[in-house]
Amino acid sequence: MKIAVEGCCHGELDKIYETLEYIEKKNSIKIDLLLICGDFQAVRNVADLQCMAVPQHYQKLNTFYKYYSGEKKAPYLTVFIGGNHEASNYLQELPYGGWVAPNIYYMGYAGVIQVGGVRIGGLSGIFKGRDYNKGHFEHSPFNNETKRTVYHVRSFDVFRLKQISRPVDIFLSHDWPRGIYNFGNVNMLLKKKQYFREEVEQDRLGSPAAKELLFHIKPDYWFAAHLHVKFPAIVQHQSSDGNQKTTKFLSLDKCLPRRKFLQILDVPHDAEKPIKIELDPEWLVILRSTNHLMNLTKMARYMPGPGSSERWDFTVKKEEMNKILEDFGGDLSLPENFERTAPIHDPNQSKKKSGPPSLVINPQTSLLCTMLDLTDPNAVFLGKDSHIKPEDLSAMESASGESQATEGEDEDDDVEDEEETEYESEPSFMSMSGSERSFLSSSNADESFFSENLNFSRDDQNASYNPDEISISDEEDEFKEIMAAQREAQKSDSSDEKLASPLKNVNIDSESSSLNTSLRSSEDEIASPIKSIVSEGSKLASPNKSLQDSYELDELDPEFLEMIAAQKKHQDLKSGGHIEIAASNSDDEVEEILKEQKLKKSKGIPESASPTEELLDNKASTDKSSQKRNEGTECEESPQTKRLKRRNQQLYTESDS
Repeated sequence: MKIAVEGCCHGELDKIYETLEYIEKKNSIKIDLLLICGDFQAVRNVADLQCMAVPQHYQKLNTFYKYYSGEKKAPYLTVFIGGNHEASNYLQELPYGGWVAPNIYYMGYAGVIQVGGVRIGGLSGIFKGRDYNKGHFEHSPFNNETKRTVYHVRSFDVFRLKQISRPVDIFLSHDWPRGIYNFGNVNMLLKKKQYFREEVEQDRLGSPAAKELLFHIKPDYWFAAHLHVKFPAIVQHQSSDGNQKTTKFLSLDKCLPRRKFLQILDVPHDAEKPIKIELDPEWLVILRSTNHLMNLTKMARYMPGPGSSERWDFTVKKEEMNKILEDFGGDLSLPENFERTAPIHDPNQSKKKSGPPSLVINPQTSLLCTMLDLTDPNAVFLGKDSHIKPEDLSAMESASGESQATEGEDEDDDVEDEEETEYESEPSFMSMSGSERSFLSSSNADESFFSENLNFSRDDQNASYNPDEISISDEEDEFKEIMAAQREAQKSDSSDEKLASPLKNVNIDSESSSLNTSLRSSEDEIASPIKSIVSEGSKLASPNKSLQDSYELDELDPEFLEMIAAQKKHQDLKSGGHIEIAASNSDDEVEEILKEQKLKKSKGIPESASPTEELLDNKASTDKSSQKRNEGTECEESPQTKRLKRRNQQLYTESDS
């Protein structure tokens, strides 16, 4: 079964489907399933825009409303999780998952489903420590606080996922598992995203909850998005019986021209089963057995654990799964029971005239809750659920003595997206040639590994810090001024070849003189299918590499085989006291790494330096380079580089405070 995986959608369904259709036609293949890793933006009408945590100028319908209204139907079975930019009022109607449009399925707060026998798990939202142990108290109409807390991951959903004991093939999350960068080429990551350096050095980048799940579930594949960069890694799990299991991690970019937002993989499936969604029996048992732990208030509730007076182990037995199958008549196929619960988009209705969306009970959720005797949060808030009454929630809130003032906007979630501000100046997606829509190449995984320490503090208040995200902070206007000043400086700087290049959003290495010469000599060549894709910032993609080869990520994928082989070589070399060589698909890259490591050896730096030590070495080297520039031995930094550094320093200072 061929599965397409996409990073951040941002409502661009038309463009994603068009790209898949092009790939199918170009390679004579059939894509069976599309997985999307969050920021889906299921906006049905202008009223839904009021429930999406983005600045006003990003409040756009985009194209999902066409699939909701029936104007179009999704050409591929599409499954997605939630991110931190969603029409939260709509997704809250489906806490256990459901159809948001024909052929488009949302996995809920957390969930596991099966498609053609392939088991797929998912966790919606991003991590924020201060909300982690709270309940799902948010509901429409949202205020400025709840519009931002609604997408924060809760310990209740993670607890449910940790009850899974059977193998999972694919897992989706929006933000990264914390520390995953230690399993990939962290130096290449920091070349692409320099403002991650401080969080990487302090081991704060990513979600500690997702890290726990990674080492508990140990899926074959883990896909994520959120940080807007393509980054692969390989995690080797050690089991108690001595057997090894491997998780292939891949983060993907957002859907924009010349961005690496899409990956195709071939996954073995049960040929006797149709390519349709089926409910997962183990997950259904977990939902039923943990329903009593649901919290719908702002007060913190900690999940039970070893030593607790109440049950804390909900591992599913085979007899329980058989009982679920019996309750569902032996058929767990998901019914195609999509129903509209809000008006379709009316082009004549202005956003100002539309009121806030009302709280709605979705028939899909009602059906599942009836089958499994579950709590429907929206029904509780409307006073139509027999499990919990609204007055009970008020009593719980009062008893907790918790009166929280509005906490303001989340600076960690809401950071200026430098590249988003350039979106209007990007070439039109449809104006590009088919091959230009292909977003190829993948960096390779480093062999460095971190300890499987799954504990994290409940006081951890940090979400993933991402300056490449859509800003919803009060500093948005200030960021706009900075970016406007940078654009003016770029226009006036005629000597800057990178800024003058049509590929202005590609980081082209200035040391690659041959590439710069070719870019200057032939703009037609740049626009060609071969020259339009740049690998690792300085090397053009191979003209002989087909789309299918570039997109495939299966057991025979040469890049992943090379990474695994390099890991084995690393183990052998390390035991023999030789120089470590990071896995690479480029001779130039290997040569560069060798030079770096020989230089370290000559300076007396230990050969087995950890990734953090390497980062500190790189930082020290950068400081020396800065000193040389101050002494006049190197050329001065450009004005825009200085402004960027000052801005990033200010961001980190404010984040720490």
